[in-house]
Amino acid sequence: MTARTDASQAIAKPGVLRTIRSYARLVKFQFVLDFYLAPIIAWTALAPLLKTDGDTLVTLLFFALGQAGVLFAVMTLDDVTGIKDGSDHANYVAANKSQLRPLKRKPLLTGELTVAQAQRYGYLSLVWGAAWWLAAVLHTDHQQGWILVVTGLLLTLSVQYSWGLKLSYYGLGELVLLFSAAAFLIAPYGLATGELPALVLVEGLLFGFGQLMIAGYSNTNDIDGDKAAGRRTVAVMTSGTRYGNVVFLGLLTTANILVILVPAFAGWVPWWLPFALLPAIVLRLRQYAGFVRNQGAPLVARIRGVLVFRTTVVCVLAVNILYIGF
Repeated sequence: MTARTDASQAIAKPGVLRTIRSYARLVKFQFVLDFYLAPIIAWTALAPLLKTDGDTLVTLLFFALGQAGVLFAVMTLDDVTGIKDGSDHANYVAANKSQLRPLKRKPLLTGELTVAQAQRYGYLSLVWGAAWWLAAVLHTDHQQGWILVVTGLLLTLSVQYSWGLKLSYYGLGELVLLFSAAAFLIAPYGLATGELPALVLVEGLLFGFGQLMIAGYSNTNDIDGDKAAGRRTVAVMTSGTRYGNVVFLGLLTTANILVILVPAFAGWVPWWLPFALLPAIVLRLRQYAGFVRNQGAPLVARIRGVLVFRTTVVCVLAVNILYIGF
């Protein structure tokens, strides 16, 4: 009896672990971790006394717990839509030849998980996120209208990227992504302090542009598949002209850099902010210049975008440590 039990457990454990890994890939766990850099930045932007304040830390903890659910829902329901309309099959199956975008990232395509399982998981994740964010709102003393609006829109709009209203199918996906990524930093700071300093707004926008620029080059790679599925990203809408999408990405690159330069020149943030973020600026320009030279390799530009994003985060953390301190 003992031998049989041990044998059955030995068989069951790999199955459980395999399922856990499948769900981790479904929610793009490595990218979710990148989004968790947002509340860390928000914490470093707090005044020194608030960094160790018990109520403030509990508020941030509640937000972080809810953030997991919201992000899991966004990633999961995006894949559910992608498998249903065929866009993921078009964009990933043929692209599996490239290690820059391995098929194993899509467990619905590989058959490791069913659509029903994923959809149920996405709904439960969203409920989890909403519950913890409600707890954060009820716990904090800072319940100003703008904070409730930003947090509420983040909860409701982020999942509408490719599910529900499917805003990315109507040319609004880029705006949703920019707002959502920025709000993942602005909302917890607002809940913790009730304020929105110019520096935190700038840092939120930089975080948003970091994620937007990754998606922008990814969407460039997916033009044919998205077009066939009816998803009207800006890359799809500008693909009718030879340089339309190149110009669009150039405008985004310029806007990203202006978010750093204009507030510094206007005196809203420390004058030395552009110098602190110079590595990120150089890498962003390198990303775009490389794409212009080789438009046949948007996934290379996408990978460079990840580097730019993480470099920006390091620079922003350094700014907060130097300017605000502990």
